[in-house]
Amino acid sequence: MDQVTKPVVHVDVRNVGGIDEASVDLSKGVSILTGRNATNRTSFLQALMAGLGSRRSSLKADAEEGAVTLELDGETYTRTLTRRGDSVAFGGDPYLDDPELADLFAFLLENNEARRAVARGDDLREIIMRPIDTDAIDAEIRECRRKRDELEDEIERLDGLERELSDLEAERRETADELEAAESELESVRAELDELDSGVEESRTRKRELEEAFQRVRDARSDLDDLEFDLETERSTLAELEAEREELQETIESADEPDENPDRLAGRIEELRRRQRALDDTINELGSVISFNEEILEGSPPAVDGDRVAADTVVDDPTDALTAGDRTVCWTCGSEVETDQIEATIDRLRGLRSDKLDERNEVRTEIQELTDEQSAIRETHREIERAEERLDAVESEIGETESRIAEFEERIEAKREEIAELEADAESIETEGYDETLELYREANGIELRIERLEDELDELDEAIDEREAAIDEREELAADREELAERLTELRTRVDRIEEEAVEAFNQHMATVLDILQYENLDRIWIERRETEVREGRRKVTRTKFELHIVRSSSDGTGYEDAVEHLSESEREVTGLVFALAGYLVHDVHETVPFVILDSLEAIDSDRIARVVDYFREHAEYLVAALLPEDAAALPEKYAYVEQID
Repeated sequence: MDQVTKPVVHVDVRNVGGIDEASVDLSKGVSILTGRNATNRTSFLQALMAGLGSRRSSLKADAEEGAVTLELDGETYTRTLTRRGDSVAFGGDPYLDDPELADLFAFLLENNEARRAVARGDDLREIIMRPIDTDAIDAEIRECRRKRDELEDEIERLDGLERELSDLEAERRETADELEAAESELESVRAELDELDSGVEESRTRKRELEEAFQRVRDARSDLDDLEFDLETERSTLAELEAEREELQETIESADEPDENPDRLAGRIEELRRRQRALDDTINELGSVISFNEEILEGSPPAVDGDRVAADTVVDDPTDALTAGDRTVCWTCGSEVETDQIEATIDRLRGLRSDKLDERNEVRTEIQELTDEQSAIRETHREIERAEERLDAVESEIGETESRIAEFEERIEAKREEIAELEADAESIETEGYDETLELYREANGIELRIERLEDELDELDEAIDEREAAIDEREELAADREELAERLTELRTRVDRIEEEAVEAFNQHMATVLDILQYENLDRIWIERRETEVREGRRKVTRTKFELHIVRSSSDGTGYEDAVEHLSESEREVTGLVFALAGYLVHDVHETVPFVILDSLEAIDSDRIARVVDYFREHAEYLVAALLPEDAAALPEKYAYVEQID
């Protein structure tokens, strides 16, 4: 089916790369920028990348500022470039806030890091995993563990409450029976008192006096019970505070003062980060030099686009100029040298780059170790500070609690004296001839106090039972939350492994398909093996995952053998690099972040194979924009949109 040719993306460019001003419309599907070198195709691709959010674009050499405007799906996005001394500042409102994924796996220009990784011998796993914030994953794992532990503690507490429920219900039944018996006993005593009532006014007056006197005693005893309960509560609080004080003192005394100062570590970490940035620059520069020289040795010098060639450069036949038998022209001094000399130099450069990669890994490891140590020291300081602050607060609370205990003890002693006086007052009431009545009043008073206590106990039991019954329902919900957290923890722990496995599977699957489509002679298979290896990081050995690239060829008699990456032809290396970038594009779902894949510098691949590669890549991107020479574009179908002039 022919693709839709209605323009859906409009791009305006000013002062980017070698472009003064240009406006280009792109269609959904495949758009081919066709033309000779020095026609600003790469400059336009860089401008498109800038509008999408990349900072890997250059400002025109004679301009102080440039701009890109991108109209996509009814929205307008802008990117500005402003010269600031020796650097260029980027501004505006581009399509992407963070272009890292797109720069690695969608914007596949000549020096794209994922694309060049195979030829340079880079750490393939590091490139695939670079967009994954493993620190954030570790932090989320710690938070999930904390929440899970809290849930498990709460569920365990609720389990204990449920086990107590049957005991509480039995205790409530016993208390209710005891209360019922006390109420019945009180009713019986009151009936006896009514029978003893002579009905004489004097008797009634004395009875009223007795009732009032014993009521005062009951009220005082009730107040005493409340005071004794409050006193017991304060004593329990004091015991808990004293235990906490002892624990805090032990924590502070046992805490070892860190040997290192976190501020000194911060300086060392910053120094190492500067070293890492310098190593990154060196590694990238070495990679570019190695690739450049490899292309010269193979007779295919780098593509010369308009924005990468000096004004006085004349290019007749780069292959003839740079290669002649076993000798070639040194691109630095212009003299003829043996190709073996350049090959030996390239080998030394590869060795140097490998050493720099190892050194960068060691620096990264040391940064991580120092960062962890710094975090641990700061956390230790914070723990000590929190313990000291809490100890001060506990000391203050202990003093306040001891004051309240002393106050309650005084009030209890006063209340007991008051009760003794009230009882004496009650017994001093003239009761001659009414000894039995007085005794019954005393008995009734005791029963009423017991009933009040039983009613309080019953209320507390009802509250405890209600709490435990509610806890049973809550526990089911907490158990579901715990299961959800467990699943999230499993997902987080396996996320890195899963991404690695998916990346390897994607590369191997697509590489097999592409090789089948491109039909390279005697190249049977290119595949990545994911395996664990023990490496030294600083002073310790750790297990790390490594992506090992394998190349399998077959000899003329059909026998298969494993070959080295450096023996791949330039075309084979380019295709392998593109498929590796595609694997990253797919495993990180880059299509959800940016709808473009951009291709450039495919000249090392022959025209027919370029056509097949473009056809294969178009299945995975909403917009595929590629810059091709006219003879390469001629092999593509007419259904694609073609842009023949950038203006």
